Amino acid sequence: MADQCDLCLLGLIILSSLLTGTSGVDENVFISSGENVRLSCNNDLSDCNSTRWIYYNRFRHSAAVALIADGIKKKETERHERLSLGSDCSLNIKNVTKEDPGLYICKQFVNGEQVIDADVNLHVLHVSVSSSSSSSSSSSSQTEISPGRSVTLSCQLYSFAGFSCDYWVRSVGLHLLWVNQTGVDLTTDSRYQILFSSDHCIITLTTTLLNEDDNREWRCQLTLRNQLKTSVRYTVKYSASETEVSVTAGSLFRVIVIIVEMAVFAAPTVILLQIICARRAGRKDSEEIDMPTILQ
Repeated sequence: MADQCDLCLLGLIILSSLLTGTSGVDENVFISSGENVRLSCNNDLSDCNSTRWIYYNRFRHSAAVALIADGIKKKETERHERLSLGSDCSLNIKNVTKEDPGLYICKQFVNGEQVIDADVNLHVLHVSVSSSSSSSSSSSSQTEISPGRSVTLSCQLYSFAGFSCDYWVRSVGLHLLWVNQTGVDLTTDSRYQILFSSDHCIITLTTTLLNEDDNREWRCQLTLRNQLKTSVRYTVKYSASETEVSVTAGSLFRVIVIIVEMAVFAAPTVILLQIICARRAGRKDSEEIDMPTILQ
């Protein structure tokens, strides 16, 4: 019976959002993957014993999922280990992933009556990477990233499916942007190809990696009405094997240079020593020849 009430309640929330043309939630929270987030319940009660948090995302579940019931975590939920209930009945999620976006509803009971305290729409910004050699279009893992390869960084906003990304762009002023570690817009640099798709709320950065790109940082920023909401960083890391090969090649080159230098500078010395030895040998031979003559 309680689950049926949850579904009815969820239906009313979504219907309300469609009729009013608003998001239908008390708060929109934007967070980057890998970070921790706190979803407020706006609690006015002295304890959280009657608190219930439910989650809904129609792409992941056909029905609402109970995360917290009567102030206690539901053990069967897939994110059980990452959830906790705050002292103010807020829902805390550790290490947010791209699977966490959706509508989070906080409910509490007062004198046996169900009360909606807060509805939070969680959006997650996530970056994925693919790399290929300049002569091939096949994708490879991050560990294979190396100088000379073409790399594509895809920054995507994952959201509850109530409204399209185009709605957020046109009506709310959502903007995705790739910048370097000093905050400069990378669309101003011809080295980078930047493409944005409002259909999937995704912005991609494509470039060919250089030797000096190791440890270079790029950031994908999300703004609403020119206010920064969240950003996710990506730092280029060349594999250890690439570094070792580079160091070995550099060391070998230095050894060759030293050998060549030694050969160039040592050659005159060797010739001089040969001349000296030859002259000494000549004197000795002459002495050996002249000695018998003198004795006679």
